[in-house]
Amino acid sequence: MKRYLIIILLIITVLSCSPNQEPKTIYIVRHAEKILVGDDPQLNVAGTVRSKKLAQILEEKDIQHIYSTNTIRTKATVQPLADKLGILIETYDVKNHDNLEKDLRTRKGDAVVVGHGNSIHHVVNYFVGSGEKYPELEDIAYNYIFVVTLFENGSSSAERKLYKDF
Repeated sequence: MKRYLIIILLIITVLSCSPNQEPKTIYIVRHAEKILVGDDPQLNVAGTVRSKKLAQILEEKDIQHIYSTNTIRTKATVQPLADKLGILIETYDVKNHDNLEKDLRTRKGDAVVVGHGNSIHHVVNYFVGSGEKYPELEDIAYNYIFVVTLFENGSSSAERKLYKDF
């Protein structure tokens, strides 16, 4: 009897120490439309409008963290939201999605990630599980917002939406 009690207590201890993932939502977007010249271009007029629309869409969400690559266009895409929420933009290394994924899973609160058409699908695909992986975005695709939901049991889902869906 004592042996069974010890086994049960050990099982309860192990289960209570298992890390539960905090439920949260992560919004992942490509930078808005850019000027077509230069190595690190600014947003064009349409991109500036889109950045303001993104702020309108997400200002009522419980955003606690904003991540951007270290380029003018990605930071400018999320700057109106950062200004409205009073949150500093944290830069991440576009070549190290593993660290970003770890931060997104472990930090408390909802987040926004801004990246590039040839990289954000990698971030989204961390969260699709066994589902179909998302491809790289086409050069003209600026109108997607990926909504990633993290569940307490450690699972996650990802859905691709259009700006007009919000």
